[in-house]
Amino acid sequence: MKELLPATSQDTSNTLTGDDLTPEMVVQELDRYIIGQDQAKRAVAIAMRNRWRRQRVPDDLRHEIMPNNIILIGPTGVGKTEIARRLSGLAGAPFVKVEATKFTEVGYVGRDVESIIRELMDLAVSQVRAEHTVRVREKAEIHVRERLLDILLPPPPVHTREEGDEQHAKWERSREKMAKKLDNGELEERIIELDTSEDATSMMQIFAQGGIEEMGLNLHEIFGGIIPKKQKKRRTTIAEARQLLLGDETGKLVEMDAVIKEAIHRTENLGIVFLDELDKIAGSGRPEGPDVSREGVQRDILPVVEGTSVVTKYGIVRTEHILFIGSGAFNVSKPSDLIPELQGRFPIRVELNSLTAKDFVRILTEPQNAMIKQYTALLATEGVKLIFAGEAIQEIADTADRVNRKMENIGARRLQTILTTLLEQILFEAPYNKPKTIRITKTRVINALKDIVKDEDMTRFIL
Repeated sequence: MKELLPATSQDTSNTLTGDDLTPEMVVQELDRYIIGQDQAKRAVAIAMRNRWRRQRVPDDLRHEIMPNNIILIGPTGVGKTEIARRLSGLAGAPFVKVEATKFTEVGYVGRDVESIIRELMDLAVSQVRAEHTVRVREKAEIHVRERLLDILLPPPPVHTREEGDEQHAKWERSREKMAKKLDNGELEERIIELDTSEDATSMMQIFAQGGIEEMGLNLHEIFGGIIPKKQKKRRTTIAEARQLLLGDETGKLVEMDAVIKEAIHRTENLGIVFLDELDKIAGSGRPEGPDVSREGVQRDILPVVEGTSVVTKYGIVRTEHILFIGSGAFNVSKPSDLIPELQGRFPIRVELNSLTAKDFVRILTEPQNAMIKQYTALLATEGVKLIFAGEAIQEIADTADRVNRKMENIGARRLQTILTTLLEQILFEAPYNKPKTIRITKTRVINALKDIVKDEDMTRFIL
């Protein structure tokens, strides 16, 4: 095995859209970050393509096509969450990851399951608003330039402009000169006095049976222009004022009605909800007493997955076409322990494989965000060149596999704890020992970890 030198390439992956969003392309992109788990990658790639296909089905049939929700089954640290996270980035879709254990049945203290959809909608609005902001940025910059010129050289009275006399002509010549200096960056450090809006975000919480307790309604959004925004004077440089005014002008140009309409469409048709720890809300098998954090949560999740209308501060959102990806180890419980109705809403079940030493070697070296690449990049900022010998990488992988088999299997997360322990001294001393080349050999790995691996008590707490 060859030595791994510090990586110099950068991530140039782009969001896949349209015809590029084929199952093969999705799998290839996932392969850049996730080792193995081919069956899971194929399942989610097909699910994503089916969403693209549904958008092109005739209207009379489109509404009838439901997403094939997926349950990813496997031990921790094998890539379940990473698959869902990378998938959302590929499609540019609104994506939210939640832990099922944070919710309780309606009527009890805890999060309401419908807050998942409200959070998804908030993310979609932010996403669409950012896109619209980019579109209007050039126009907003023109408006900012004019406002800065008005501050630097206020316009003459109206009657003067109408008369068109020498005074107005002189003002125009002065404004042109000022504009040239502004465009050339000669006035960036000049102090000006600026009127800015004081964003008084008066928030109120609504507590109601309908589960609207987390909407966080903004009074300015409710009453619009009825409540005037407070103005305050601020002395700042032109460079800082440009950024303040750019946000103000961009907000004026972005049409929030169009943003909200597009966000609702994306949430309803492209939204992805990743339900982690789904196995933790499987039935306990004890019929006595209320089970508000297990079967109670399942009963509340069911209508959201089946399709219901959720009230958000932006409007009503339908959930029947949102893709739900469940995830869990299911080492104590199993998918059949979920209530039958919920089982039926997750027709695709994929079992992820446990990772081996061979997989750990690939995880350490191959992905775009491989751990060794991360550490070499971090130490390079200190002028330290970190080189891993091939035998050292193999020893790290073997150690991780051995500890996982002896103790709790936490998958690839074991590599993080081992690398942190191995490089602790180097990371601590890096600011004082530069420039320097450090070579990680197999002997160095064995010496750094041998005492910990032998001592069961230390292994339990350190590795």
